[in-house]
Amino acid sequence: MSKPIDATLSREIATRIKSRAKQSFDNAYNAALLTEGATYVQGFLVSAGGPYKPIEHGWIEIETCLIDPTLPHLGKNPEELYYFPAQRLSVKQLKAAVEEAKEDYPEDPPLPIYGAAPYAYYGDIMLGGADYQAAFEEASAKCRELNKPKSHEAN
Repeated sequence: MSKPIDATLSREIATRIKSRAKQSFDNAYNAALLTEGATYVQGFLVSAGGPYKPIEHGWIEIETCLIDPTLPHLGKNPEELYYFPAQRLSVKQLKAAVEEAKEDYPEDPPLPIYGAAPYAYYGDIMLGGADYQAAFEEASAKCRELNKPKSHEAN
């Protein structure tokens, strides 16, 4: 079961880090560095309505809740959002992975982090291994559930 989102704390941290739209991984990275006890999380975000598919997304978790520093840019109520974690990293692991990515692939952005190969392709997105596949499948099922065509019953 996913932890509940703390919308107030999400907005406060978004303001503190000057979060940007469509930069969930960078926003989560910056939030993790500023938030004591935070865990950086990558996975998928689902809501009813467009884009009608899971969105690869980043956020952080603390002991009691999840915090999404991109929340102010999503245009949705927190109750309409469903988070499916695929990978969790401590701040120490996160910093090490970003430094390694910057050294190994200086021309590419260091986030998101996919861990060790082998990777698999799901649609147009290259993801990590089995954990990513499981999270993607759960998110896809929720997306289908939320976006079922409305049945038209005759009166």
